[in-house]
Amino acid sequence: MNPNIKTESAIKLNEASLARLASDVRIPQYDRHQIKNGIIHIGVGGFHRAHQALYLDDYLHQHPNSDWGICGVGLLEFDQRMRDALKSQDCLYTLVERSPESDNARVIGSITQYLFAPENRQAVIDTLAHPQCRIVTLTITEGGYYYIEGSGEFDVNHPTIQHDLQHPDQPIGVYGFLTAALDQRRQQGVAPFTVLSCDNLQGNGNIVKKMLTAFAELHDPELGRWIADHVAFPNCMVDRITPATTAADIEMVRNQFGIEDAFPVVAEPFLQWVIEDNFCAGRPELEAVGVQFTNDVHPYEMMKIRLLNASHLLIGYLGTLMGYSYVHEAMADQLIRQAVEQLMEEVTSTLQPVPGIDLDTYKKTLIERFANPKIRDQLPRLCFNSSAKLPKWVLSPLREKLQQGESIDYLSLMIASWFRYLNGLDDQKKPISIDDPMADALTQCAQAGGSDPSSLFGLSELFGDLPQSSRFVEAVTHHLRNLYDLGAKETLIGLLQVHQ
Repeated sequence: MNPNIKTESAIKLNEASLARLASDVRIPQYDRHQIKNGIIHIGVGGFHRAHQALYLDDYLHQHPNSDWGICGVGLLEFDQRMRDALKSQDCLYTLVERSPESDNARVIGSITQYLFAPENRQAVIDTLAHPQCRIVTLTITEGGYYYIEGSGEFDVNHPTIQHDLQHPDQPIGVYGFLTAALDQRRQQGVAPFTVLSCDNLQGNGNIVKKMLTAFAELHDPELGRWIADHVAFPNCMVDRITPATTAADIEMVRNQFGIEDAFPVVAEPFLQWVIEDNFCAGRPELEAVGVQFTNDVHPYEMMKIRLLNASHLLIGYLGTLMGYSYVHEAMADQLIRQAVEQLMEEVTSTLQPVPGIDLDTYKKTLIERFANPKIRDQLPRLCFNSSAKLPKWVLSPLREKLQQGESIDYLSLMIASWFRYLNGLDDQKKPISIDDPMADALTQCAQAGGSDPSSLFGLSELFGDLPQSSRFVEAVTHHLRNLYDLGAKETLIGLLQVHQ
């Protein structure tokens, strides 16, 4: 580490400057110009760059001149910042792994090309349709799959879907691009690529198969059948806590490592990727760099989604209501920490045995990861797009607990905390910014209903038939009234005393 490096002497990151970087910064030792991009990744953000691209960077060090480089794709106008940063840096960027003990930096070289779809949609379709593309990976957020939680069906009426059905040559959504490219491949006699979702959805491969096939069938029934029969959709589980890049991160990379990087990424040391071994056009041997391949990802998915992701939501809502800004601050509050431990205990009975994993150790490790003060993960990131996350991560285990006749104290507390959070004011009467595609409808229901959750329960696309369970409704109503009348702190004190 170089704590005394001056900002003025920082080196602008690009291929030409790699050899001038400090010796403690690991750089690509392979010739990036000899790599072919067999993988196209849609949705290049912090997580992809700290996770999949890192694994591929490790792989390329072992297999130079490989066919498994990455071409990144941004579909949204929002992706313009990523395009500009990567373009100015030859697609290189700095990854800093931060533990309480140390910071370690390396430059990742596995992304060698980046396409910004709003600039040239046909270029993206042609690249996807090229025989060189053998795997398409996705991090498009839970809301990017157009999956109606209440029914499990495809959201065919979504404006993005309707646009792409009516303008197949000028798509804006992921299914429009994939369908156009697969149609081109089919017509040209080129075998299809594998579609690998890397988002936090239980059965993510099954979901993307169902949604993409439904879209393609509306475009052309024969194409839909061809996709269903020939495209592989492996399920996978991904894990690494990766906060959004901040101005402070950019400054840290500049000051500690002497690198001028427009868009570095910071992550915790922990890293995990479990993939169903189901590929239709080959794959890199990523087991050599720590990826676990299995015939059944389901137990790993459930473990991660129900223990880590669900806990993140509870931390986000309670921490925000109690006035905290960061995850590690919230976890330093013993009330929140104990509530998270109790939530994990509550959902454990819904998990299957996980090969090679001791669940008690895993839960203990999660608490330590959440408490890492170096990561500075912001609570709004955890709460972002909750209308897509909460139904997928929380309602399934809740239904199972109801069927088992077991306690739902902390699962129902989480839903009550979300409802209270949606009111838009924390316990100190400070405003909360609700960042959610359904924000208008959600906040209107929350503010109109107050401590009565019935208007929010009326959103059937989120809750389906769950509100028919009187035990569920009574539990959420009880917690919600306490959150309004007593505040989050006293609500937790009362609930935790019951469980002691």
